[in-house]
Amino acid sequence: MPIKIPDGMPAASVLEKENIFIMSETRAVTQDIRPLKIVIMNLMPTKVETEIQLMRLLSNTPLQIDITLLVPATHESKNISKVYLERFYKTFEDIKNDNFDGIIFTGAPLEDLEFEDVDYWPELCEIMDWSKVHATTSVYICWASLAGLYHHYGINKISLPKKKAGIFEYRNMMEDDPLMRGIDQILRIPQSRYATVSADDIARCPRLSIAALDSERDPGIIISDDNMVFITGHMEYDTNTLANEYQRDVDKGIEPAFPLNYYPNDDPRFDPILSWRSYSTLFFTNWLNYYVYQLTPYDLNKLNQTRQ
Repeated sequence: MPIKIPDGMPAASVLEKENIFIMSETRAVTQDIRPLKIVIMNLMPTKVETEIQLMRLLSNTPLQIDITLLVPATHESKNISKVYLERFYKTFEDIKNDNFDGIIFTGAPLEDLEFEDVDYWPELCEIMDWSKVHATTSVYICWASLAGLYHHYGINKISLPKKKAGIFEYRNMMEDDPLMRGIDQILRIPQSRYATVSADDIARCPRLSIAALDSERDPGIIISDDNMVFITGHMEYDTNTLANEYQRDVDKGIEPAFPLNYYPNDDPRFDPILSWRSYSTLFFTNWLNYYVYQLTPYDLNKLNQTRQ
């Protein structure tokens, strides 16, 4: 079954070239089927790239997915036109009275700021609280995972001595959990961040469990007892995303952290190797099946009746 996206969105042509089954709004309204309604709260500056990456991962199931794109109303995006946002995105005011099957909060390059210093922090907190009543489950990615753990559980982020960049191996700590089902005991996750959270702080919270942990005890995936998922890295990244980030910083005259375990022999003269797509695809397929489809009510109007 297809993923449904707004008519005219750039992601459509990209995904069609990859033989991913997408459906326009025009065609979708003629089908007598209740699609899964997923919100993507897109905080990344590279919005189009992030849209494509996440839609690719959400498309690999037999379920029809209806995507709503969301941006903070209290923040002015500098890397994409206002016309594009007005055409394809909504704000919280537009959807706050609706219910959804799931919501994804993307990362953002904000690790150097205290959470309270982020200009849209109050709005984001309101949306995070809203999502616990108006969505069956939520996924927080990279910076958003740190923000979500801080807001919901009071777990502080920890600045790293240097940026964690590259492809890192994590141990599957919860093989029996539906979210991690079928994933190898060792999985790879792209990382591009300056902060983390302590595994000990997570362990002290009875509502949280670490689903993926690396050899340095850095949590890669954290699961709550009420179906919130926190991914500290970027499972959605494309083959060249880390390379583009690295080259961007080199061009700026910055001496960026070299992305480890990414280029053959760690030599940037060679093309990077994609080694995480199968894990990422299965992870998001499991999320849509077990955390969304198996748990969400057919009538979304009944969702907040069970949450309140």
